[in-house]
Amino acid sequence: MTIHMTAERRIGVYGGEQLARYGFGDGHPFGPDRHDAFWDALAESGLKVKIRSLPPVRARDEDVLRFHTGSYLEQVRKQSITGQGYLDYGDTPAVVGIYESALFVVGSTLDAVARILAGDLTRAMVPIAGLHHARRDGAAGFCVFNDCGVAIETLRQVHGIPRIAYVDIDAHHGDGVFYAFDDDPELAVVDFHEDGHYLYPGTGHVDETGTGPARGTKLNVPLPPFTEDEQFLSLWSKAERFIENYRPQFILLQCGADALAGDPITHLHLSTAVHRQVTASLCRIADEICEGRLLAMGGGGYERDHTARAWTEVVAAMVETTE
Repeated sequence: MTIHMTAERRIGVYGGEQLARYGFGDGHPFGPDRHDAFWDALAESGLKVKIRSLPPVRARDEDVLRFHTGSYLEQVRKQSITGQGYLDYGDTPAVVGIYESALFVVGSTLDAVARILAGDLTRAMVPIAGLHHARRDGAAGFCVFNDCGVAIETLRQVHGIPRIAYVDIDAHHGDGVFYAFDDDPELAVVDFHEDGHYLYPGTGHVDETGTGPARGTKLNVPLPPFTEDEQFLSLWSKAERFIENYRPQFILLQCGADALAGDPITHLHLSTAVHRQVTASLCRIADEICEGRLLAMGGGGYERDHTARAWTEVVAAMVETTE
């Protein structure tokens, strides 16, 4: 078996109708067309022959309940039938079928975790995932079930992996993850985002480093509007040292693409080179510290072509560092 063939077998990317269906209708920033835009770009890049395309997997209620409350899960189930109202205070519509499609997001993320830990994959990417705003007891910011939070709890409760690094480069602060674990000393958080003074959800200030026994285990890096690659990458070296010193057993990357120049709802001016460099950096750290274990989750990104290219760069970096 050649090294090239090994690389093909060890990078998994999830896609299919059930994942594409997660969204809030045509014309909504988080619409179902985001999925197909990514897969079209991946095909054009030539990378599809170097990865394993994997179908969506549906989570069980018991999986979701490792992070979310039972009353919230029941609310989603009921409103998903009627498609009436919102699951939060006005950002996240209760469209018909959202319960089922959100379960496929969570299930695909958990399947990737399990495959990586079993050695079936070294790294994986779930493009329609990274729903980092959802709280334990509610939706927020287009996020119904927080697959990132469910993955963290599943790594601990099911797989016995306590030390996890969660890295988030979405333009919006990953508040649903951060505050669910702000007192947890075994979850290291690195979150680059647009300064909360200018963008939803208004959190993630530099002095928020964790509470109680977790103080110093969280690194928030708020960026001013119009930040470009050079400024971002000058700050990234600190994040690398932070993760290396923590020595995680598994790395989760929320690689939202809404920090790119031209995104319709944010104000940062990054290019897709940031996604490639961050992913390559985390792959190197994962290879050195935690047997290559890295899972990327797509997150936000609302300019379709830019988002598709950014996520393709994530996959390219994974492939290149595995060959």
